[in-house]
Amino acid sequence: MADPASYRPRNIPLDPGVYRFRDPEGRVLYVGKARNLRARLANYFADPARLNPRINLMVHTASQVEWTIVSTEVEALTLEYTWIKQFQPRFNIVFRDDKSYPYLALSLLEEFPRAFVTRAEHQSGTRYFGPYTHAWAIREVLDLLLRVFPIRSCSKGVFQRAARQGRPCLLAYIDKCSAPCVGRITAQEHRALVDEFADFLAGDSSRFIRQIEEQMRAAASRQDFELAAKLRDDAAALRRVGERNTVVLPPGTQCDIFALATDELHASVQVFTVRDGKIVSQRGWVTDRADDAADGELVSRLLTQAYGPLVEGVDEATGIPREVLVPAVVEPSIAQWLSEARGAKVSVRVPQRGEKRRLMDTAKLGAQKALASEKLRRGSDLNARSRALSALAEHLGLEDAPLRIESYDISHTQGTHQVGSMVVFEDGIPKKRDYRHFNIKGPEGAGERDDTAALAEVLRRRFARAGEKAPLPEAEIGAPREEPTSFAYEPGLLLIDGGLPQVNAAARTLSELGIDVPVAALAKRLEELWLPDEEFPVIVPRGSEALHLVQRIRDEAHRVAISRHRARRSAGMTASVLDTIPGVGPSRRKALEQRFRTVAAIRDATVEQIAEVPGIGPALAEVIAEHVR
Repeated sequence: MADPASYRPRNIPLDPGVYRFRDPEGRVLYVGKARNLRARLANYFADPARLNPRINLMVHTASQVEWTIVSTEVEALTLEYTWIKQFQPRFNIVFRDDKSYPYLALSLLEEFPRAFVTRAEHQSGTRYFGPYTHAWAIREVLDLLLRVFPIRSCSKGVFQRAARQGRPCLLAYIDKCSAPCVGRITAQEHRALVDEFADFLAGDSSRFIRQIEEQMRAAASRQDFELAAKLRDDAAALRRVGERNTVVLPPGTQCDIFALATDELHASVQVFTVRDGKIVSQRGWVTDRADDAADGELVSRLLTQAYGPLVEGVDEATGIPREVLVPAVVEPSIAQWLSEARGAKVSVRVPQRGEKRRLMDTAKLGAQKALASEKLRRGSDLNARSRALSALAEHLGLEDAPLRIESYDISHTQGTHQVGSMVVFEDGIPKKRDYRHFNIKGPEGAGERDDTAALAEVLRRRFARAGEKAPLPEAEIGAPREEPTSFAYEPGLLLIDGGLPQVNAAARTLSELGIDVPVAALAKRLEELWLPDEEFPVIVPRGSEALHLVQRIRDEAHRVAISRHRARRSAGMTASVLDTIPGVGPSRRKALEQRFRTVAAIRDATVEQIAEVPGIGPALAEVIAEHVR
């Protein structure tokens, strides 16, 4: 694992640009953009304890960083999207739906475009409408629309066979196809029908209903009642298509609404597509977070990935609406980027009040519920947890599934204020009352220890209490009984945050203590599992429940270690400042810490408030206030 200081660049420019972190094999790990490259990259080489666990992992996995200078933020945005799509960096958050939704598509590059339902990846020259939640719903919509817009919907093979035979298919006989295959309609006339079909799906439905009703009344006045009845049924079909969508905003409103709900490890997205004031589609998904970016930056990335295919021309750029409503302020370059692609102004804003704000709140509620549901599913789905534990046992060669897993991590700042964490998962869910943290002491007279020595100390201290018994109240039968403490339970697996050196150090310590417990380490570089003294790691398939479980356990251990380390470092900094004040000894320092907690709080306090601390009078309070300020 590389030290970020070993490849920290010098003379970074102040210009906007796009940067890439690479690993020793040259693979791209992370792609980002910046208005000021020097200011942005400096954040990655700051105190590692202040970084998000995944970004901390990324900078220690990488071995070099490179950048490309561009002229504007919009160019940076475009280049960032292109590189993320090209390299698929593992540390970039990907706002990708894990479901395959059906779309209604028009193959516009063909001489006679056809309408069809697809779940395939979007391709250039095809216009897509949707997504729809259910395939049956989109097929019903298509069936209704073909009554009014009888465009081709058959496959290429069927179309060519009908043209050779000079006989159309059944759809032509029931008036749901204009039969361009046998020349009943010219290519120009068929293209006009396709354009009307697309306009209707894009939200311009009321115009066609009015036109058909006018034609119906004209036919009735001519006493052409058969045609009037057909037009009446066509208008009713179009209304049924429109009634499938809920009217939420004034007619003519075109906007996309994005809502976001996040926690430390996940991001939940909900998207409402509103056309002509109606919600024509809604979808949502939950993805893993790659870093601790603010909501505004997360939404900027989400919009980049959501509209990237439209900007590239894979889909029609007209799919970009006039207005995009977001939950947090995004970079101004996003609106400029979308406006250039659409050829007209696109407003990207946070709704503050009214119907749009209420619709945003509805979408956010859906995102929150989806996030809670996903966490509950992973935590409470007994079958999923059982599969994960069984698969993990199979990958590690264990005889039984590890029902109790203990995970350990070491956190420090350049070797100071070392802290070890121990988190416990039983049956695949966290057991927080058994969590522990260890302040690394080291041998008498020695300084701070490296990670392997600190890990060995933590394991010795943990297993030194493995045989403890805790008395419980007498049972109803009157006989006293004992139950093991949390340290007395023998784990089914020890999971170490690290690679081969860490797992070997843990195995040696357990062997010295005479403890026979399986141990494995989850390496940070490629998320592989290492076993003691093994030459090659165990590769767990991506996306498997077993890998997600060990990642979640590892991240939880890292979170606990980081939190405790920050608290210890803050306390150490407070103590170091107070120790330099004349007249403040250990007891007075302890009283000040109990009253104010931090040096910043003492700095903000008045002399009178400081003097209220036991053992500190007005004169000493003035000295303390002057010293800390």
